Amino acid sequence: MVTEQAFMVSEKVGGAEGTKLDDDFRDLERKVDVTSKAVVEVISKTSEYLQPNPASRAKLSMLNTMSKIRGQVKNPGYPQAEGLLGECMSKYGRELGEDTNFGAALVDAGETMKRLAEVKDSLDIDVKQNFIDPLQGLCDKDLREIQHHLKKLEGRRLDYDYKKKRQGKIPDEEVRQALEKFHESKEVAETSMYNLLETDIEQVSQLSSLVESQLQYHRQAVQVLEELSDKLRDRMSEAQSRPRREYIPKPKPIFDFGDNNHSNGGYSTSMAPPPSRNSESFFHMARLSFRKPGLSPEQPSCKALYDFEPENEGELGFREGDIITLTNQIDENWYEGMLNGQSGFFPLNYVEVLVPLPH
Repeated sequence: MVTEQAFMVSEKVGGAEGTKLDDDFRDLERKVDVTSKAVVEVISKTSEYLQPNPASRAKLSMLNTMSKIRGQVKNPGYPQAEGLLGECMSKYGRELGEDTNFGAALVDAGETMKRLAEVKDSLDIDVKQNFIDPLQGLCDKDLREIQHHLKKLEGRRLDYDYKKKRQGKIPDEEVRQALEKFHESKEVAETSMYNLLETDIEQVSQLSSLVESQLQYHRQAVQVLEELSDKLRDRMSEAQSRPRREYIPKPKPIFDFGDNNHSNGGYSTSMAPPPSRNSESFFHMARLSFRKPGLSPEQPSCKALYDFEPENEGELGFREGDIITLTNQIDENWYEGMLNGQSGFFPLNYVEVLVPLPH
């Protein structure tokens, strides 16, 4: 530091180049810059890993993890894909009847999928609390503070260079004070960067927490799925061991046509014959019967399974039961469509496709 000061003071002022920072300082600055970019990118990609759906990511970012930890909320407030699948299986399993093999198996699988959704909720909470939030804190506090020190250092460096070039026109004391302030800022910035890089074991600990959360999630998922696999295997064994029941057709009813002039529950000969399937009018009526109000048979469309509230600009909001015209598929997770004259995009897992888009 003393050698550098002596060099700066002895430097010829006339046409002197700007003050340069030493290589060690520049190396610290480069590593801190890489750390800052890495943290921001990792936070973003971790959120995408937890929730590929952009609307769900927006809700994840607003999630109050402390409320979840204290038991004040049961889930993060948005449906997991596993939960949606579970609700679907359970619904049709109950409708089919749990006294049937397939119906009972659907109910079992549906309950398991809902348990997996709860396990996924726990993963989201754990990773946000123990990995995303600490990294976000690093961005908001330490890295922001370092950027403040570096900005202040750059200002004092420019001030010192300006006064150094005007030496002789301004008092030497001002030049000396500008040099001292420059070195003071350099030392503060250097110390803050050094401390950040030397305590990076904290970031390693946070990475370890991420991996532990993933391991816990996969252990629980394996346990839940193995229980379901055992249940389904037992059901198949039990069904295969039971003797197969033969289908016995019911007796056909005997109709007494009686007198043509009295229907008396029978068929009247005066009844008009049904329209021929070859007739043009039959096909015309059949085509009309399949039309949905406001949509042609060829118009790609879907039906909303849940309410969807737009979280970001360009999203299309709708209510459960709305029929939406499909205009484009953005990717494997998002559609674009129109409703009530409004156009926008929305998540695929919120709707049921009625007429698919042409390939």
